[in-house]
Amino acid sequence: MLRKEVQVERPSRWDVPLDDQLTSALVDRMLQIPPFSRMDADRFPASCPLRGILQNDTRIVSCKPGDLIVREGDYGNSAFMLITGTVVVTLDPLPAELIGRPKQQRWRKFIKLLRHLRRPRFAEVRQAIHDATTRLGQRHNGAQTQLFLQDVPGILNRHRTLQIRPGEFFGEIAALARTQRTASVIATHPAQLLEIRWQGLRDLMKYAPKLRQHIEELYRQNSLSTHLRQTPLFAQLDKAQLKRVCEATQFETFGNFEWNQPYQKLQQASINERIAAEPMIAEEGNTPNGLILIRNGFARRSEACGVSHRTVSYLGKGQAFGLEELYHQWKTGEAASLRHSLRAVGYVDVLRIPTDLVEQLVFQRMPAAERTKLEKATENWQRAPANNIATSVAKPHQASCAELPTSMLEFIVDQRLMNGTQTMVIHLDRCTRCDDCVRACSDAHDNNPRFVRDGVVFNRQMFASACMHCTDPVCMIGCPTGAIARDESSGAIVIQDLTCIGCSTCANSCPYQAIRMVPIRDGKGQLIVDEQVQSPLLKATKCDLCNDLLGGPVCQRACPHDALARIDLTKPDELAQWIAR
Repeated sequence: MLRKEVQVERPSRWDVPLDDQLTSALVDRMLQIPPFSRMDADRFPASCPLRGILQNDTRIVSCKPGDLIVREGDYGNSAFMLITGTVVVTLDPLPAELIGRPKQQRWRKFIKLLRHLRRPRFAEVRQAIHDATTRLGQRHNGAQTQLFLQDVPGILNRHRTLQIRPGEFFGEIAALARTQRTASVIATHPAQLLEIRWQGLRDLMKYAPKLRQHIEELYRQNSLSTHLRQTPLFAQLDKAQLKRVCEATQFETFGNFEWNQPYQKLQQASINERIAAEPMIAEEGNTPNGLILIRNGFARRSEACGVSHRTVSYLGKGQAFGLEELYHQWKTGEAASLRHSLRAVGYVDVLRIPTDLVEQLVFQRMPAAERTKLEKATENWQRAPANNIATSVAKPHQASCAELPTSMLEFIVDQRLMNGTQTMVIHLDRCTRCDDCVRACSDAHDNNPRFVRDGVVFNRQMFASACMHCTDPVCMIGCPTGAIARDESSGAIVIQDLTCIGCSTCANSCPYQAIRMVPIRDGKGQLIVDEQVQSPLLKATKCDLCNDLLGGPVCQRACPHDALARIDLTKPDELAQWIAR
């Protein structure tokens, strides 16, 4: 008897498998080894079978001794599982120059100033193409670039390491939370790895409870207690109390990890359509189900206004939702409904802490000043409209959105500008279009400005096409050499020119079109071309906040009318104060 076909719609990401050369035989092999052999395939839905995840969301990576599989400080969107061979994770930070990071030079600002005074006549002149001082090697395999260390035995002798065993995962926390890798992983012998992109890992965790429990337990042990300890709400808890909170905390994810792609498609939709497309985290009018902490990403806090919604504020990393409602319940004994809705803007990682623990361990130990603040926020709830306070548990000075009109708040959220910590804002009533800012930037950066004096406009404020040095830097994900990274001292997102191979990954990932690929020239003004394909060599360029110059961004200092400023839009009151000046 012939079986009838069951037609289902497969996930759209499988239209482009991670490795289209992965054979069915290799997938069969994966299904025979732990932990996949221990997973119940029947728990996976027909639209997302276990075999389909392995076939489309994974690839086999072969490593040679010395290969740097994961580098501390990099961003990535995939996790790894060791199949065969030997790899180790470093327990001590490796020297910056050893793993290809630029060494902090004591006199680098002075050297940059001298180079600025002797700038070449042509744009984008390079005296060197590659970093000759690095101790990190590169090996190219088709479109892939593999980094490797030169002296593995010496490194192992000088630094503490821990060997990873076959079947163990690594890199999963950073991949799921889109945070920096916290350690480097090196192959010490030939090894085979299974690389799993974050979507596949997410689905494996969803339908394989033991794997989910294992990964969540790793996060609880290694990261959660530190994260909670750094927030004022939980800073007063002792070790035993903090352990209770960690054990009870639930992890939830909303939205699309690769939010930059659907964001661009939604630009033409109406405000109601854009809000409707945002996944609901908590809905206005419902009973609060624990305290919600934003771990990563952004969320829109809104309230119903007729048939539409009014944006009240936006919440980012370290901020809480539902605290006032929970406090009102605890203080009065009366049931409280959520005053606002919370929706994921792009991608949001949240921690949900049970109500009873918040009441027992937070409210009863809360400092008097914080308790007074909450009482003032809730005392007029019976007769006053919903207040606009965005509660921050990460910083003592919380950002209030009350000074900005709702229309501007919605504009900032819809354009994803709240991601920027150094957004270039130009007041069009003050700007005379003299272009002093553009010329100053060009003079400071190889005769080629690093921004375009153009961008999206709201009322009389223009948000220019310049790197915003984002809280969530999606441009870093996928860089094969780690050339684009956050500077540890300044927090700026910078590109190491000598490490950049011109692949355009960062430029294609940036949703704000703030990174541009430019051809480079030698001192005589001639284009530098690839000797193999005879095409011009490209380098990624963007605003670096004049990271190597004294005094900060020259664009802002050059403006004679105070029409340009770099503003942290994660704190909207800064924008309100600047506009009101």
